[in-house]
Amino acid sequence: MFSHSGETEYNRQKLLQGKGVDTLLSETGVQQGEAVGQYLKDITFNNVFVSNLQRAVQTAEIILRNNTHCSGIEMVLDPLLSERGFGVAEGHPKEHLKNMANAAGQSSRDYTPPGGETLEQVKLRFKTFLKVLLKQMLDQHGRSGPDASAGASAAAKGTVAAASAVASGGSADDGLQGVPVHVLVVSHGAYIRVAVKHLVEDLKCSLPAGVKMSQLFSPCPNTGISRFILTLSQSESSPVLSAACCIFTNRKDHLEKLTPAN
Repeated sequence: MFSHSGETEYNRQKLLQGKGVDTLLSETGVQQGEAVGQYLKDITFNNVFVSNLQRAVQTAEIILRNNTHCSGIEMVLDPLLSERGFGVAEGHPKEHLKNMANAAGQSSRDYTPPGGETLEQVKLRFKTFLKVLLKQMLDQHGRSGPDASAGASAAAKGTVAAASAVASGGSADDGLQGVPVHVLVVSHGAYIRVAVKHLVEDLKCSLPAGVKMSQLFSPCPNTGISRFILTLSQSESSPVLSAACCIFTNRKDHLEKLTPAN
């Protein structure tokens, strides 16, 4: 499960953070963390992987503090999960990035500012993380049979809207029935969008009925969550992803009762 980190003051002021700006959550961000923590409180996480940026670490700490099954679980901080680097655009209004992209004849999502990471570089980071994750899941949990399923739930800091009818109004444990291993990944909006695109477009994961691509790839709200079920097989040399299924993306049910800060 992916989770986006909570709101920061940079988010409130519509300033670009990236991985070069390392800030704590705002008051609203803490409330969002508490809300997603309560939403996920009855989910048993076997492993927790977190971006090494403070806003993601703080979000993960709040989620785990609210959880009824994960007392004492160790978070693994991984720079591979940090936000996309936006180079010289970091710390400036998001409109500044849009203007730079327009001047270059590109969309702001596809544009790479000087000193920033390309989308391919971010995807490579995710592919490297996924390879490490699959190996660890089989090493730790995959000895009971030839195949093992892992639910990857992500909570991240970002800006993504609800994705589909399947993505809203459901239960926190949707898709987890019969899944023996559940992993929580806390990262960031631009990074998660790249990760979802790789899972959907490159790895051809199955999708919820009726979901639109525009919904899948829409921006993730702060503490929005997405869930993918990954089925692994052990080959002679390394684990193999034999199937992938998207349960929902960008779910934000837990945020509906929050009162926006002034």
